Amino acid sequence: MNHDGTPEQPATLPGAPEPCLSETRSIDSATEDSRSIVVPGSPSESEAFSEPLPEATPAATETANEPLLFQSWTEAGTDSGQALWPHPAVSRAVRVPHMGHLVILGLLALVALLVDGVLAQIALHFGLYGISTTEKALTDIHYTLGSMGILYLLTLAASMLVFPLIWHKSLFAGLQWNGAAAMRNRQRLLALTAACFLLAVISGSLLPSPDDTPIDKMFRTPGAAWLLFGFGVTFAPFFEEIVFRGFLLPALATAFDWMGERMSRRSAMEPDDRGHPNWSLAAMISASVFTSLIFALMHAEQTGKAVGPFLILVVVSLFLCWARLRTRSLAASVLVHACYNFMLFSLMLVGTQGFQHLNRM
Repeated sequence: MNHDGTPEQPATLPGAPEPCLSETRSIDSATEDSRSIVVPGSPSESEAFSEPLPEATPAATETANEPLLFQSWTEAGTDSGQALWPHPAVSRAVRVPHMGHLVILGLLALVALLVDGVLAQIALHFGLYGISTTEKALTDIHYTLGSMGILYLLTLAASMLVFPLIWHKSLFAGLQWNGAAAMRNRQRLLALTAACFLLAVISGSLLPSPDDTPIDKMFRTPGAAWLLFGFGVTFAPFFEEIVFRGFLLPALATAFDWMGERMSRRSAMEPDDRGHPNWSLAAMISASVFTSLIFALMHAEQTGKAVGPFLILVVVSLFLCWARLRTRSLAASVLVHACYNFMLFSLMLVGTQGFQHLNRM
């Protein structure tokens, strides 16, 4: 301390840097802040707390408005409620199968049909089963069932290759095969099958089909009954269900819901926990009716376009659609279809004494 009472300045060593102006101001500011400390209970305490806070500088305001490094995507950062960062685009799951996938299936079936035709011509060229003309092949059970079986298999093989590339899942996963659900509900499904069979028997009594229908003529072909029996309980229900309840039914339900969403401007229903689409009740009913009408029309030629068989086919198809939608399992409708055909063929087997008296059909 100097003689006049002022604090003595520290000596500066030779070659040492002189304190900068900012450091000197910081020391003076700290000294002034220390002098302005208010002791609790002092007369100036209320005045110290009543002083207004300093206004934020523009730089501080900009810093406060900057987005935090780990800020939530949904956190609003402005007065208007808009997020500071744009929300990431959420891709809604594509509902499969839709009408576009049904068109792809039709194209695959068309290619398979062309290959099937080539194979049939090769068989005719070599006289397979003693047949060398197309006219005779159209009425021969080996060619008709053989060509149909090859068509089914080629279409299935192509579908198992193509659709996994589009859906990023296997064909049967996309079609909701779900065999476990069919096994859990097997008793109810068998009861449903019995109901369909009973309705078919009643319909045959009240509205009998005409004689000499194409299916009757095919049964009377030597050796055809057992081939039709085996084909009708295996290939036919399996592949028909893939087409009608695997592709057509869900595609129509999705189309009906899509049109309703566009007209009412409502959002699509969320998929289930496995990513499969959910449909409205109106869409499922409409799709089931259209699917059943198409299913019955496809079999109309075999039954001579009779009203009775047509109506029972519509009703049976509605039951199959219900089984598919209720259990969310394509395997369920396949099980009902196969068991229903088995009961019909068994009835014919008993009525004709082992297909020996086909005139009793």
